[in-house]
Amino acid sequence: MRNVRIIPRLDIKGPNLIKGVHLEGLRVIGDPQEYALKYYEAGADELVYMDVVASLYGRNNLSDIIRRAADRVFIPITVGGGIRSPEDAKHILRSGADKVAINTAAVARPDLISEVAYRFGSQAMVLSIEAKQTTSDRWEVYTDNGRERTGLDVLEWAVRGVALGAGEILLTSVDREGTRKGFDIPLIRQISQAVSVPVIASGGMGSPEDFVLAANEGLADAIAMADVLHYNRMDLMTIRQTALDAGLFVRELVDV
Repeated sequence: MRNVRIIPRLDIKGPNLIKGVHLEGLRVIGDPQEYALKYYEAGADELVYMDVVASLYGRNNLSDIIRRAADRVFIPITVGGGIRSPEDAKHILRSGADKVAINTAAVARPDLISEVAYRFGSQAMVLSIEAKQTTSDRWEVYTDNGRERTGLDVLEWAVRGVALGAGEILLTSVDREGTRKGFDIPLIRQISQAVSVPVIASGGMGSPEDFVLAANEGLADAIAMADVLHYNRMDLMTIRQTALDAGLFVRELVDV
């Protein structure tokens, strides 16, 4: 049985945790360290950090933030944004990340996926895909935090990325991101059924029931969420209990 992971997503701009809608209109939420520790203590299974302006500037500035987090947060950490080479990946992994998520640079040079997977293992190479719907059953890959069209079909790119060595896919619906209108279930299902690696669904969670739908109907292996947690619309305990009540296999927390 699949273990469905609960993953808070922290989008970072400079020193701040931020949140947008459709990856735009970014609002400052607070100190990412404070939120990361809060989510870890509340039972998050993993954390995802995304440097949302890194692609614009060609570098990832999260190493200090990740180093601080890794000292106090003892769950897997994925970091994305501005990673353009195996050396960049090495720097982020040495800072305390367990995995790197790559989007823009992988689209520009797909061999980067293989290079990172070969050097650090497929489990450390997450292909980040930002998807916008174009027809009822087709989505296009976007880069640069949802700003740039690529002309790539999401399904074809996901399959190719896994063939090149990606060990996981972080699939973000730009259309749903920040809207709290629920996940793009057809998108998640299409990718989950086409690849043999875990798929993290991101973008659109508005209720605990959305989590259940993404796992049961979308077949997602993990669910990333931001708005609903950052604004205290719900807590991780409620999400986990709703998942358990629905028969999903999620990690049960044990009081020590």
